Amino acid sequence: MRRLTPYLLALPSWMWLGIFLVVPMAAMASVSLQTGNAIDGFAMTFSFSNYSDALGRYSTQLLRSLLYGGLATVAMLVIGYPVAYWIAFKGGTRKSVYLFLLLLPFFVSFVLRTISWNFLLSDNGILFGTLKGWGLLPEDFHVLATTFAVVGGLTYNFLPFMILPIYVALERVDPRVIEAAQDLYATRTAAFRRVVLPLSLPGVFAGVLMTFVPATADPINAQILGGTANTMIGNIIQTEYLTNLNYPTASALSFTLMAVLLVGIFIYARALGTENVLEAAAR
Repeated sequence: MRRLTPYLLALPSWMWLGIFLVVPMAAMASVSLQTGNAIDGFAMTFSFSNYSDALGRYSTQLLRSLLYGGLATVAMLVIGYPVAYWIAFKGGTRKSVYLFLLLLPFFVSFVLRTISWNFLLSDNGILFGTLKGWGLLPEDFHVLATTFAVVGGLTYNFLPFMILPIYVALERVDPRVIEAAQDLYATRTAAFRRVVLPLSLPGVFAGVLMTFVPATADPINAQILGGTANTMIGNIIQTEYLTNLNYPTASALSFTLMAVLLVGIFIYARALGTENVLEAAAR
């Protein structure tokens, strides 16, 4: 019985994954190979052409999503790493307060937070309308319906998911290790590059995964902050599912997006060096 205890403890988790992940994925894989319509029904025809047709029609939106997700991830890393570093090494006894303030916006709905940015960045809103009234901006100046607005919205909404893993990794760094590097006549830059950065790689690795994947597939920011020229693949999937009722195309696009993201994650892991990340995490 003792030998079965670990498996019995893991059984609820495996059942949860099986029911809410494996079964829906299998159903979606089946739908992606069907043909038909919502009125007459869909039939399994093993139509692999659904994938090529969907990719041919929406390759622009897929590439745009990867671009926006990549830009937002880089922006979150550039902004989030210094914030996590400051909280970890300079936060003192108020670290919990700073982390609470970081997570405070999550007490508000994701959609409402994005709509608030739409209100703030509107052409004649409280910010740009005032600046235009003062003559500091031209009348035709706008931010909404641009790449900057969508990437900015993605960066804002997913930024904590970048900061928190990096903070956890930096929090584990022993300050005495940094002091030892400086005692060996290493400059602050050299100590950071040779000591702190390698030890924080597990947090960077996790942060990139936790932000790039949802940012690439997100439909909300492009819908609220973008325009017709900023449509992302998440918007297309949502429209095909809920408006056009074209379930095979939507399922094929979903699997295509998942495959592209998995390949990207694999390349990223290989480039960063998974073994180096695991070694740093084990220290």
